[in-house]
Amino acid sequence: MSINSVDTIRKLCLTFPHATEHVQWGDDLVFKIAGKMFAVAPLIPARVFLTIKAGDESFGELTERPGIIPAPYLARAKWVSLEHADALPPAELASLLRTSYDLVVAKLPAKTRASLSAAKPKSKSARPVQSARKRKPARRK
Repeated sequence: MSINSVDTIRKLCLTFPHATEHVQWGDDLVFKIAGKMFAVAPLIPARVFLTIKAGDESFGELTERPGIIPAPYLARAKWVSLEHADALPPAELASLLRTSYDLVVAKLPAKTRASLSAAKPKSKSARPVQSARKRKPARRK
């Protein structure tokens, strides 16, 4: 999969459980989980192509690579910005987007994480079976 447009990033980010999108600060498409952002993509030509959260150890490694800089205003919190779409191979970028999402989810309060887990659609086999004593007899017509 080639990740060279905001539309492609949007499609990928919205596949993550409970991810939402919001237009913020006028021209930025912000992807969030439980109200906390995990990726930002400008909708107009800008200095950066995409901003994501990085892990503590990968932050330094990523910012040493050409085309990747510490994110303006967010570098203290270990966020990086890609200056152009081809700063990373598509598979690595997709993996880093998922890592960003996972890092943000891990920092959510336990109660919020639990409510997100509970909100997942349940399979038919996970439905509780009603005991025979509590069932009402079928009405005859």
